[in-house]
Amino acid sequence: MTPGTLLIVSTPIGNLADLSARALETLEGVTVVYAEDTRHSATLLRHYGFRTPLRSLHEHNEARRIDEVLERLARGERCALISDAGTPTVSDPGTRLVTAVAGGGFRVVPIPGPSAVTAALAASGLSAGRFLFLGFAPRKGRERDNWMKQARESPDTVVVFEAPGRLGALLEAWVEGDASERQCVVCRELTKLHEEVRHGTVAALRDYYTERSVRGEITVVLEGRSAGMSGEPVDEEAALAVANEMAHGGRTTQEIARRLRGEFGMTRNQAYELALRAAERK
Repeated sequence: MTPGTLLIVSTPIGNLADLSARALETLEGVTVVYAEDTRHSATLLRHYGFRTPLRSLHEHNEARRIDEVLERLARGERCALISDAGTPTVSDPGTRLVTAVAGGGFRVVPIPGPSAVTAALAASGLSAGRFLFLGFAPRKGRERDNWMKQARESPDTVVVFEAPGRLGALLEAWVEGDASERQCVVCRELTKLHEEVRHGTVAALRDYYTERSVRGEITVVLEGRSAGMSGEPVDEEAALAVANEMAHGGRTTQEIARRLRGEFGMTRNQAYELALRAAERK
């Protein structure tokens, strides 16, 4: 590690075994670790036997910490930034610090690792070639309405965070916004003991979670508004060719339909109709 460097270190989102070897080496070798919650992060450092000094850096004191970090870097120190879980600056503090450090001519080095965003995308089965991450929904007012509209109308897969007590309201808002038949995945407590990844339509998941008390950290993945949903033409000939190939390869109707929806932007009914036609020709 080069002196005068800020290292952005991704930490586990639940399972402590997910801390990479490179992250371990980094946290052991830096002069100081800036953490969103020092009490929470102290548990992680103690687990691995580190005695690296901890300093807080959160949304309320980030601006005040910037000069301190820049002074350390100017002295040639190596500083690490971590958040409570996952990748720092992704819906977490640190963006102002990173901007200031880069602007001051110091190196900023990412140490990649766990992220609830990419973990949820991987488990969703929805198209991840392009996606929109919107963080947490605003609580009320026009800002919330605009956020909901952006989520519903995005042509790309959408990933959001939500508090457990507000999950039902989020899904209900999407149902009311004509997204009830979109595919959706609710990921709860990713990488933890009580991990749950539940697939279904928005309406089905709304019904499921309305009847249950929800706990833990929530990441939700919503199917994008497809070309078929927005009235754009679908290349049916190309889609049928893909469906036929998959059917001959032994893939199920559901698997075929899911790929057609993600790759060609077909509606649910369009995709299943083509998938059935392919299965009959097999």
